Amino acid sequence: MNGPFLTYPGPYAPSRSVRASALVFEDPSSLALLAQIERLAPSEANLLIIGETGTGKELVARHVHQLSPRRDQPFLAVNCGFWSEALIETELFGAEGVAFIGAVGAKKGWFEAANGGTLFLDEIGDLPLSMQAKLLRVLQERKVVRVGSTSSHTVDVRLLAGTDIGLKDAVAAGRFREDLFYQLRVASVLLPPLRDRPGDILPLTSFFLREHGRRFGYDGATLSEDATRALLRHSWPGNIRELENAIHRAVAACGSGVIRSDDLHLASVAGAADPEPAPALPNNASVVSGGLAFEEALATLFEAGGEGLLERIEDAIFRSAFEFCQRNQERTAALLGVGSDIVSARLVRVGETASKAEREPRLVIGA
Repeated sequence: MNGPFLTYPGPYAPSRSVRASALVFEDPSSLALLAQIERLAPSEANLLIIGETGTGKELVARHVHQLSPRRDQPFLAVNCGFWSEALIETELFGAEGVAFIGAVGAKKGWFEAANGGTLFLDEIGDLPLSMQAKLLRVLQERKVVRVGSTSSHTVDVRLLAGTDIGLKDAVAAGRFREDLFYQLRVASVLLPPLRDRPGDILPLTSFFLREHGRRFGYDGATLSEDATRALLRHSWPGNIRELENAIHRAVAACGSGVIRSDDLHLASVAGAADPEPAPALPNNASVVSGGLAFEEALATLFEAGGEGLLERIEDAIFRSAFEFCQRNQERTAALLGVGSDIVSARLVRVGETASKAEREPRLVIGA
């Protein structure tokens, strides 16, 4: 039986997206990538997975784990960009004898939780420099020291890391440690963007049609010829994530069982009909601040400044979209074009929904 597949942040993570199980390798470039993965997977080498946002870095990491000798042990996938600098050390390395998330005791970090298995750190380039030094030490010594403790815990973890940025450029700019870069890049794979592997578009579409049809309680949605042409012509700047969201929206809106190009709401591409322009915000829009025009509200916020300005604006957008979608998280994710796990985590953070940890008794893991 395979080991647990967990996607963090948090010990009670939302269920992983449909996209995280869309294992499709049909385009020639994807088949070449698959052959490379099959060569690298059995080794114990750290692996750097490089690709644009939405190309399926976590999917590749899961596949590497499944093909490795560690397949029956835990797999944990963690987004380094989710946590604040104040919390990331506790999440990575654990805590002991200090308060965390409303409890006092001992907490295993991701390295200890993944012991014997595989840990995938996505968006590794977002890791603060202070944490980069500590991560490097863990990789070199295979030991972690929990926050609040002086004793170390030995860990046996294969590390996979994902990035959609040029880490070499980050090293040159002083934002990423050169020694950690080379420690992570013992081996690397480059995921082509979806526009460069067109042979995967229709197989992925068929997969998403089946899965989202099942989620909505019906089967049999099909593509019209014009929808098929639109899918193949589109440049897919958002890669597989964009494709999944387009199919999700189309399945939700399609009443006849036949999806047409208009149901996909794709951006304009050469040779395709221009979509209807998005409606302008009304003058009395109150997305960010009640009664003010959207632009005026933004100007007011910019003048006020303050810490966390972008996060406050994003919080307001998530709240407004959630209300607009009648507090339905799946519809909110489709509307904003982001993963449902991102919506769930953000709504918990801004207090719109309760986390599972708040709904259920918290398990405190002993040393």
